[in-house]
Amino acid sequence: MHELSITRSVVEAIAERMGEAEVTAVCLEIGRLSGVVPDAVRFCFDVVCAGTRLEGARLDIVEPEGRARCRACGEEFGMPDPIPLCPCGSADVEIVGGRQLRIKSVEVV
Repeated sequence: MHELSITRSVVEAIAERMGEAEVTAVCLEIGRLSGVVPDAVRFCFDVVCAGTRLEGARLDIVEPEGRARCRACGEEFGMPDPIPLCPCGSADVEIVGGRQLRIKSVEVV
C-alpha cells in the first residue's frame, strides 16, 4: 500500500515546516488519475499522525477530475475515469490534469 508511505511523507513535510504550531486541519488535492486512493490516505492519516503535532487534525481531500486534450481534434475534455477516449472517438490524447498530489492548505492554532 503506497498510500501509507505517501501519507507519512505528507505528515512529515507538514510537521517539519509548521514547527511547534499545532495543526488543526490539512487539505490535500489528489487528482483522480494520480493512482492514489483517497480513502486509503484517509485511513492512514490518523495512524501516521498519532503522537505528532498533527494528531487530531481534520483531513479534507479535494479530488479534481482528470482532464485530457485530443491530439486529433484539439478538444479538451474531462475524464471521469482513467480510460483516455475523446468524445470524437480518438484515443490519441494527452493527459493535462488530474494527476496532481499536493498539500493545498494547512490550518494551525
